[in-house]
Amino acid sequence: MKDVILLIGGIYGTLAVILGAFGAHALRRSFNDDQLRSFETGVRYQMYHAIMIIICGIVFPFLDTGQTIAAWCFIIGIFLFSFSIYLLTWLSSRGKSMKVLGPVTPLGGLLLIAGWILFSIEIIQIAPYLTP
Repeated sequence: MKDVILLIGGIYGTLAVILGAFGAHALRRSFNDDQLRSFETGVRYQMYHAIMIIICGIVFPFLDTGQTIAAWCFIIGIFLFSFSIYLLTWLSSRGKSMKVLGPVTPLGGLLLIAGWILFSIEIIQIAPYLTP
């Protein structure tokens, strides 16, 4: 499981760099300023949480149930939060909308918050074992 979590963290980090570069160059022509800011928010949150997923994979020694749930909250949260923003801004730039995606972004945000809470609880529990 640890390998899967580290791999997903690496993939999300790679995609954040690619999408960030794409947004900074290619999308400037087709997105307005608000759409570009929204897209950049998705990329920024994706990168922050890709790093957090990697930290989970490195810091948590055994990935017990709570630790695994924290990592998966980040993984699913990024997918729902960032990728819904990407799709919403892309659709908006084409004059279209998909109202069903409206609640997906905050749901992803709630999962990211849950991941941070679980991470904090788990790190406190293993902190005595992390010091030399």
